[in-house]
Amino acid sequence: MVAKTLFGFEELLERELIQLGAMHVQKGVRHVSFVGDKGFMYKANLALRTAIKILKPIHSFRVRNEKDLYDNIYKMSWEDYLKPSGSLAVDATVNSKIFTHSLYIAQKTKDAIVDKFRDTDGQRPNVDLKFPDVKINVHIDRNTCNISLDSSGDSLHKRGYKTATNIAPINEVLAAGLVMLSGWDGQCDFMDPMCGSGTILAEAAMIACNIPPNLMRKEFAFERWQDWDVDLFEKIEESLLKKTRDFHHKIVGYDKSPSAVSKAKANISNAHLEEFIQIQHEDFFKTQKSGEGKLHMLFNPPYGERLDIEMETFYRTIGDTLKRNYPGTDAWFITSNLDALKFVGLRPSRKIHLFNAKLESRLVKYVMYEGSKKASKQ
Repeated sequence: MVAKTLFGFEELLERELIQLGAMHVQKGVRHVSFVGDKGFMYKANLALRTAIKILKPIHSFRVRNEKDLYDNIYKMSWEDYLKPSGSLAVDATVNSKIFTHSLYIAQKTKDAIVDKFRDTDGQRPNVDLKFPDVKINVHIDRNTCNISLDSSGDSLHKRGYKTATNIAPINEVLAAGLVMLSGWDGQCDFMDPMCGSGTILAEAAMIACNIPPNLMRKEFAFERWQDWDVDLFEKIEESLLKKTRDFHHKIVGYDKSPSAVSKAKANISNAHLEEFIQIQHEDFFKTQKSGEGKLHMLFNPPYGERLDIEMETFYRTIGDTLKRNYPGTDAWFITSNLDALKFVGLRPSRKIHLFNAKLESRLVKYVMYEGSKKASKQ
């Protein structure tokens, strides 16, 4: 199988797959390949935090032209996966000089499958882009064409708990990956001081308690497959739920927008995470750290892409607030406004190169020591 992910998360996904028990795990760019049985495919879809899709390759061949593509797809035993009365959807990604248009490739693939059924059964499956019985993925890299079944359906970032979003929401897979990259393990308090619709908080709580991220999803594509085994799926679900753990710290979210606070509360409630997360209507710049002990902070400040703010002042105030009011804090945030980082006025101890949607971004870490840096090191 192949698990697809975001740029920069390949190592996280590789580690997740190894911990889940995958065999022959191999890291690529934006994907990790692995081997597992049907039960493991169910488990991967339910439990992986940094995967966007789980594909099951079923055929691979060389292509030189359109005829090769059509003939090879026509020859495949599609009756193993689809009934003549069923429905299908095809999506394609192309990296090739021969083929340049992915929509055209998807169309050609669909034609070959439909023609095969018409010729052998006298009836043809329908195209259903929303809820197909089988979702087929075509990937052409130079001369190699890989045909896979998409076991996930909708992208796995659609966890199912988010009903309310703000202007610039963060994708759930990105949020989970940021929490993991920041090294938070649930062993201290966690805070998102600009929490928006609460995505980072929800993902942090699920990581702390080892709750599978995709329990709330309405459906996975494999539930429409001919070999769908509901008993096996329920057994896998049950075994994952037995591995959840207690959490003894606080997770807190602030936002200065009342509408963001109410949206975040609604999402946290949908995710059944209210007992772990508190959300407060606060302006971060007017707050200070409460309580002793280490604080792990992670947030996604406005970028100026979709929100209108005065960047220089805004980022300077982030730095000032951290310096003055948050001793004993590891503060992480992601930004695509690379110029604005200069105004924070602190030296980051780490910078990680990522993408937020199509925006090139950095995840940066600032360590706020208790007292002076020298004293804390001693």
